[in-house]
Amino acid sequence: MISKRSITLLAGAGLAALLAFASAGCGGGSSSSGSSDPSKTASGQAATVGVSNENLGHILVNSKGRTLYLFTRDSGTMSECSGACAVNWPPLRASGKPTIGSGADASLVSTTSRSGGGKQVTYNGHPLYNYVGDQKAGDTNGQGISAFGAKWYVVSPAGSTVTAKGSGSGGGYTY
Repeated sequence: MISKRSITLLAGAGLAALLAFASAGCGGGSSSSGSSDPSKTASGQAATVGVSNENLGHILVNSKGRTLYLFTRDSGTMSECSGACAVNWPPLRASGKPTIGSGADASLVSTTSRSGGGKQVTYNGHPLYNYVGDQKAGDTNGQGISAFGAKWYVVSPAGSTVTAKGSGSGGGYTY
């Protein structure tokens, strides 16, 4: 027979777990590191490259706050990602001069020509990509994935590869 005390303890433990889960969800991964929106320029224009504080620290994001990645197979500014790779890891493209948001270093931003035409944004010489497995701003599901012959990593504002594993990142997709 179960006593009232056991039921109270179980209910209390369940409530504590529920509250912990809810508060973790409220923290979100898309908090900004500064007082301005990281995907905006100082004038309020949408930025091509900005910085956000996510579960992996301060990392590069696009104009919608989505995480940007580098592909370790790329050679210098030349992208090695095309076809199915570019479908799963869409290149960050720019039709004009890329705009720089809060926390990003304008001197590290440039563009490179893609083999299929058009310009791709680079940061510290690395072509930048989004990941289709990231569903919203703050997702870092592509972090550390091996796909299309090499690893994918987020990029720090200094232009370095961030190799740390974030909580809930590395969505397990392989190609």
